[in-house]
Amino acid sequence: MGQNAISGNLKNLTIDTGDSETLVVCFGEMLIDFVPTVGGVSLAEAPAFKKAPGGAPANVAVGVSRLGGSSAFIGKVGDDEFGRMLADILRLNNVDNSGMRFDHNARTALAFVTLRADGEREFLFFRHPSADMLLLESELDKNLIQKAKIFHYGSISLIEEPCRSTQLAAMKIAKASGSLLSYDPNLRLPLWSSEEAARKEIMSIWNLADVIKVSEDEITFLTGGDDPYDDDVVLQKLFHPKLKLLVVSEGPNGCRYYTQEFKGRVGGVKVKAVDTTGAGDAFVSGLLNSLASDLTLLTDEKKLREALLFANACGAITVTERGAIPAMPTMNAVQDLLSSSARS
Repeated sequence: MGQNAISGNLKNLTIDTGDSETLVVCFGEMLIDFVPTVGGVSLAEAPAFKKAPGGAPANVAVGVSRLGGSSAFIGKVGDDEFGRMLADILRLNNVDNSGMRFDHNARTALAFVTLRADGEREFLFFRHPSADMLLLESELDKNLIQKAKIFHYGSISLIEEPCRSTQLAAMKIAKASGSLLSYDPNLRLPLWSSEEAARKEIMSIWNLADVIKVSEDEITFLTGGDDPYDDDVVLQKLFHPKLKLLVVSEGPNGCRYYTQEFKGRVGGVKVKAVDTTGAGDAFVSGLLNSLASDLTLLTDEKKLREALLFANACGAITVTERGAIPAMPTMNAVQDLLSSSARS
């Protein structure tokens, strides 16, 4: 695979994606998460913070690679110490970073994230604007997108131009080249100008996706307050005619799945939770890694249930450590957890 020149002062950071037949390309934001060194406190109460690489699409790219899959990341960071660190972290995790771009005039985004004692997550973002918001369509690595077996994205890039138009252009390229489109809205309300704007933009690309992963809270938000556990709500308001798979993640309780032909539920894998940051992304990476190897699981319920149990285990392992990318599991770790949980 030819290496693309990357803007900024970074050279020779690209790696071979390996098997492009199963390549998962993730598009969107990559940033630095600052996570309190102790649990159960608010951001104001935290005595200190641990620096951890994050950003949902980048987390998924690393997650796929950690599981032995082939992945790439497309996005923009600042031409600064944090941006260079993030590019290096992708390289060290065998993620193709040739689609990364570096902005000389904007900083890499920062996010302070905590899980308070009441169980609520608290976010504080620094992006006014951050480099990820400034990715241009002209900066897209179109060849890399065209190689994607699965093209995965979220909704945060829809918040501002120019990255909104860039994401839509990337999705169009991926669709035209036969990629499966995977969407995790990953709602972060503090980043949006209003709830109405968030709901409108998130739903504006809903009907373009082949696979969607959504949480219970996101269902309530997107439907205007409906019961997220009601199958009729999910099927009538969120399942669209071209959708191949809709997955509702339920944290430690597992997930529900809906396809054109069947629906059901797969239970969670029990662990002791330390930090839930990145659990949903680990779940997605587990599912997409399975899908990239075998698309027939979209029509084979037995295979799908196995893949979703595997994805649940990926999410479970991630909550046992702090941070997202540092906690993403290996294939061996997931198989060990599934084996031990089956015996218990």
